[in-house]
Amino acid sequence: MLDALTAAIGVAALALAAWCGHAVWRDQPTKDWHFIGMAVVTLLVLAQLVVGLVQLARGERPAQGTVLFVAYLVGAFAAVPAAGMLSLSERTKWGSVTVAAGSVVLAVLEVRLYDIWGTAGA
Repeated sequence: MLDALTAAIGVAALALAAWCGHAVWRDQPTKDWHFIGMAVVTLLVLAQLVVGLVQLARGERPAQGTVLFVAYLVGAFAAVPAAGMLSLSERTKWGSVTVAAGSVVLAVLEVRLYDIWGTAGA
């Protein structure tokens, strides 16, 4: 898998978490700018999903299993949009907490995806 893309997603997710954490500290809900940040992170994860599926179609296999890898890819793709949807229903600082938490979850999923792919696909 593309290590640079995985690292970029992890960094972007943590940056989004920090940004939304700052909104929590200021007692603010998610704003339009946060949703733009969520869209950017989601587009990066969509690119990773496509790259991962293409690599699987080409016959490359993750070290820890294809089903587990695809499950984590789909989970990573859903993490930030799900948190964003929840933050729309909670228009207080807790909506920002939700997005920050979802972004941290995405960063952890990226580390796990890197581990699952391992060296078998390299």
